[in-house]
Amino acid sequence: MVAHLLGLKLLLLKNSFRRSPWQLVGVAIGAVYGLGMVVMLVSGTAYLADVDPALANTILVSAVSLITLGWALIPLIAFGVDLTLDPARFTTFTLSRPRLAAGLLLSGFIGIPGLLTLLLFGGQFLAWRHHPATLAAAVVGGVLGALMCLALARLTTTSMARLTGSRRFRDVAGIIAIVPLILLGPIIGSAAEGIESVLDWLPRVVSVLGFTPLGVFAALPADLAAGAWGLGVLRLALGLAYLGAVIWAWERGLHQSMENPMAPRTSSKSVGMGAFGIFPATPVGAVAARSLTYWLKDPRYAASIVVVPLMPVLIWFTASNSGYPQAMLVLGPLLGILMAFSISADVSYDSTAFSLHLLTGVRGVADRAGRVVACAVLALPVTLLAAILPPVFLDRTELLPAILGISLCGLLAGLGVASVASARFTYAVPLPGESPFKTPPGAGARMAIVQLATFTIMFLLLLPALGLLVAQLLTGNALLGWLALLVGVVEGAVLLVAGIRIGGRWLEARLPELMQAVMVNR
Repeated sequence: MVAHLLGLKLLLLKNSFRRSPWQLVGVAIGAVYGLGMVVMLVSGTAYLADVDPALANTILVSAVSLITLGWALIPLIAFGVDLTLDPARFTTFTLSRPRLAAGLLLSGFIGIPGLLTLLLFGGQFLAWRHHPATLAAAVVGGVLGALMCLALARLTTTSMARLTGSRRFRDVAGIIAIVPLILLGPIIGSAAEGIESVLDWLPRVVSVLGFTPLGVFAALPADLAAGAWGLGVLRLALGLAYLGAVIWAWERGLHQSMENPMAPRTSSKSVGMGAFGIFPATPVGAVAARSLTYWLKDPRYAASIVVVPLMPVLIWFTASNSGYPQAMLVLGPLLGILMAFSISADVSYDSTAFSLHLLTGVRGVADRAGRVVACAVLALPVTLLAAILPPVFLDRTELLPAILGISLCGLLAGLGVASVASARFTYAVPLPGESPFKTPPGAGARMAIVQLATFTIMFLLLLPALGLLVAQLLTGNALLGWLALLVGVVEGAVLLVAGIRIGGRWLEARLPELMQAVMVNR
């Protein structure tokens, strides 16, 4: 039965590529990129064979422990491991519990993340290639370490299924997880400053990690290289005990969840009309209310709002390190474009709910205008504050009109461009209720091309107002700054109206194709 489950996983994976050629392209690009990273890391591991074994052990145990910890925690934020073979679908079959668990666990290697982890961990043998016995232990430890990654991922997601199944948890976790990703640069920069102190206590931490499920298998070759065969046998037995305990705990949780599935939660709390009670009862108002509800409750949209308070921190950190505080002046135009860009995939994010627009016969202009209004409710105050405050705090108020004009141009013109882009192009995005970080298979190539083209057009439209700002800086003529404000507002308003009209016409002309596209992207 284990072989049958593995064959089923291969068949499902092969058939998924037939849904769209973009899926195959995206998976191929992801596989090549991941394989390149693995080859680079494994090649670097080969150099550890010529360094002190203690240092090699410290590096390997640290890296393996970090990767294993990621396998255990990241699925909680991403809301689950690969469920191509969803255990819930086997509840009606009288299958052997151990064989079902073994098949589901080993099927994790049939996929890019699991396969690349196996290759990366198995490549540890290059660091111990000068000692035959140690080399064999490194290969065995690498395979067992990769299996531990899959088992921990299954255990954490199964044991936390009831918590992660909560919509509130998914929304909060998805938003909070964005924070360290955006602040990754400052975090790395701050960590680099204390790297010397880290190196002092890292060996002591590694000695502890070598006896935990995270690094027990990675520390095994170092014992044999040092001639501590007794300690190596003890560590191997401890690692196998850890692995057996994790698989046993996951198996029990798996079958408990299959025998007692979670009942859907219902809420009796009345929430009123929400945004629909604020906007007028018109097609534009209805679309705006619906879109604003997404902005406030959908984590895929809320991710754009979280960027707002974090972007000034990121730019300030960069400006402080470069010694050029005037870099804060780009905050207004940058946030204006980012907020406008956030609705460039609105139709894709609608998923099957787009049928409401198709069946009710909403005019394309009303659809485009409603989405723009919902975004502007949040984006306009943010853009104004980001454009006004930096010049005031930096005592460069003479640049305020030009910065304000460029920022408003970025927002208004960007909304126009996004209105056209979302009516013309769709691509696979996370489905409603899924993590905003989830990348559907095949979405990478088409998404990258569409987003790059949209961003490029938005930035090019800033050139007229931006040119007037440069002229003001070179000549010192304040009148050019006020002219930049006028040009930015007028250009942005014209392009916004044009984008809504053009996008509306394209939307009406392509309604069936758009509905078909969002259905295929599911």
